[in-house]
Amino acid sequence: MATPGFAAGAYASIQGMGAGNLMRKPIAASTSESGGPDFSALLGKALDATAEAGRKADSQSATVATGRADIVNVVTAVAESEAAIETLVAVRDRVIAAYEEIMRMPV
Repeated sequence: MATPGFAAGAYASIQGMGAGNLMRKPIAASTSESGGPDFSALLGKALDATAEAGRKADSQSATVATGRADIVNVVTAVAESEAAIETLVAVRDRVIAAYEEIMRMPV
């Protein structure tokens, strides 16, 4: 089981790739009519963040295999990648549920 310090550190590192961070970053000329960021741009940034977390975990795994990295860094990178994927899957499930609910609405 993870210690409270480890959990707090993992939570703090995940905050850098959360949806709140996606809202703070400037989105290049892709805003909706209401002036807010475009949903597709936010979704694209979330996909990019998830892919980057996966690439980081892969590179950390490769460096620990050669003996040049600490196992703690690998575990942290894999945990970040897992959290990003779980978040992305949860968002996908919510979008599908919303679509199904809209399709059940009477016309």
